[in-house]
Amino acid sequence: MKAVVRAESWPIRGGFRIARGARATADVLVLELHDGGLIGRGECVPYPRYGESIDSVRAEIEAVCRDLQGHDAHAQMLTMPPGASRNAIDCALWDLEAKCAGAPVWQLAGLSEPPQAVHSMRTVSVNSVEKMRSAAVELAGAPVIKVKVDGGEDMERIAAVHEAVPDAELVIDANEAWSPEQLRAWLPVLPELGVTVLEQPLSADDDSALDGTERAVAVCADESFHDRHSFARIGHRYDMVNIKLDKTGGLTEALYCADEARRLDLRVMLGCMVSTSLAIEPALLLASDAEYVDLDGPLLLERDRQGALHDRDRGLLRSSSSIWGAA
Repeated sequence: MKAVVRAESWPIRGGFRIARGARATADVLVLELHDGGLIGRGECVPYPRYGESIDSVRAEIEAVCRDLQGHDAHAQMLTMPPGASRNAIDCALWDLEAKCAGAPVWQLAGLSEPPQAVHSMRTVSVNSVEKMRSAAVELAGAPVIKVKVDGGEDMERIAAVHEAVPDAELVIDANEAWSPEQLRAWLPVLPELGVTVLEQPLSADDDSALDGTERAVAVCADESFHDRHSFARIGHRYDMVNIKLDKTGGLTEALYCADEARRLDLRVMLGCMVSTSLAIEPALLLASDAEYVDLDGPLLLERDRQGALHDRDRGLLRSSSSIWGAA
């Protein structure tokens, strides 16, 4: 089995900003696994928040792929820690297995039907109050909008978005930027502003302030949740988990996490990094079981991969067999 890894940079429309900073491009790694004339592909997004970089993740992928062998490949991959490198390998193995078996991944994964078209929530990134208001107006008609905040003038920002799109359900994502004091002051006000979910308000290293906190909206774990080992720590603090393949380390673990969340009566959000459709196609296999789908990464780009079938204007995601997962 031969592995080919390449870095790609995809421009983001208008840029993208969260509490940790801004960027103008989605920088991804694509892995191709070549075996007997067939090619399986996977894409991952290295994330500095977790100590990852393009160079470090590329090195990890190349080191592991040197020893991947046939039917033992998935077992070898699962010995890796969760993260972007394992995600690329896992998804490339699923894609290659589909081609070798002559059956689509959704069948190999034991699902009852192929991924159906699904609406993704749309995103308003951190900016000034007026710019966020204007960005929200452009998304008028979207039923669910994620609003990125950073611990600054957040109540004014949320209020402005709510005024601009009063019928939209708002999911507020602080990316760990709030203090416990801000949480206590702002949490009771959120329902009045159309908010139904608050995502990762506190640092993952110091989210104990959530213990015993009364809440009028659901609180979702993102940076506090990675893979199956996270459940023991977050289950009593959070109402929902954000499952992202770049955190779980691939589709295999994400499928397990979705099942375990249901068993534990935790609600599920399905999330992504800013990426192309090659990274989103595997995640779409979980979309039908998620209460919230936040897979608009490709919709934020200037352009997407050839063959992508998504409808940017409607926020509608459609699986494309020409990109990933088909026999």
